[in-house]
Amino acid sequence: MNRPHRRDHNSIPLGRRVAELRANRGMSQQTFADRLGKSKSWVDKIERGVRKLDRYSVIREIADVLRLDPDLLLGPRQPPPTAPKLDGVDAVRAALAHYHDRPHRTVTADQARRQVAYAWMTYQHARYPQLLDALPGLLDTTHGTRSLLAATYRITAAVLIKLDHPRLAWLAADRAVTTTAADIPTLTTTATIAVTQALRALGHHQLALTAALTATGTADDDAVRGTLFLQAALAAASTGDRRNTHDLLDHAATLTDRRSSHPDPHHTGFGPTAVQLARSLAAHHLGDTTEAIHQHEHAIRSNGWPRLPPEHRAAHLIDAARAYLDTGDPTHAGNALLDADRIAPAEVRSRPVARTLLAEIIQRGPAPADLARLATVIGLTRQP
Repeated sequence: MNRPHRRDHNSIPLGRRVAELRANRGMSQQTFADRLGKSKSWVDKIERGVRKLDRYSVIREIADVLRLDPDLLLGPRQPPPTAPKLDGVDAVRAALAHYHDRPHRTVTADQARRQVAYAWMTYQHARYPQLLDALPGLLDTTHGTRSLLAATYRITAAVLIKLDHPRLAWLAADRAVTTTAADIPTLTTTATIAVTQALRALGHHQLALTAALTATGTADDDAVRGTLFLQAALAAASTGDRRNTHDLLDHAATLTDRRSSHPDPHHTGFGPTAVQLARSLAAHHLGDTTEAIHQHEHAIRSNGWPRLPPEHRAAHLIDAARAYLDTGDPTHAGNALLDADRIAPAEVRSRPVARTLLAEIIQRGPAPADLARLATVIGLTRQP
């Protein structure tokens, strides 16, 4: 007697597996969406494969609602495109654990200020391994100065989000807020930027939206307020709230006129180009992939594009690569990743999301020599 054919778990698209498991648990798309804090449209696009599930934090949240282990949802793993081990994350975790009894180093305020400025520069050039090595000592150095310690926590949260440690990033971001003084609202609102980024990385988009909008009411710096509007817009887009997304982006855009030639003491990167990049990412979150690519291609031709920090440009190119791939264009997706690697190599070589994206492009068929070489260099493929 012939045995029934058993489907390979990995051959079933992830969205379809989600749909099957949801149906098996007797949940409608609306109920499932409500429990996730998403829109029904978002769930439908995920299940039909229109939107990709490429963030582990979102997959984990779906698994929690479905009451199963994330690995069961993902299925047996193929040899993974693992990022190189960054031992510095463990050291940063240990440094964060010593919050109450950390012995601070004796340095002058000016020396500590210069070290924080150097850490910001290291982050903005995406030198993540070096930054991880420096952060534990910097947390000690700045422990006695609230403004510098809050900035250090914010840098710590930012790099941990990059490296897909959102829960640890949330801890650092929360410390950034609690460290600031209530009588210095700019420090608190600036630290809230890190909080909203961590919440978004965790998939808590409604909380991120609320936190960002609450903080805009006390922000006395246009760049900080504008950045909070952008974070709120991206959170709204992730919930499928189209109208609110565009309103918030427009609010941010109105603030750029006063920022055209101003310095950026709070390291927000805010300006007309940043707003346009946010419009591109928001359009992608809303499922408007063609519009996302249009905004991307317009932004990278703007005068403001070269003036953005390398980290910001490379991170956006990774987002653009995902948009291109979602339209069935692996060639432009690969070119975007190569451009990101030229601008800030660690954005592609250290970030799990970029490595996963590169692996997906490689798996779609023969890759150009430059892309195949990059995959080999970072350990996704082997030399013949």
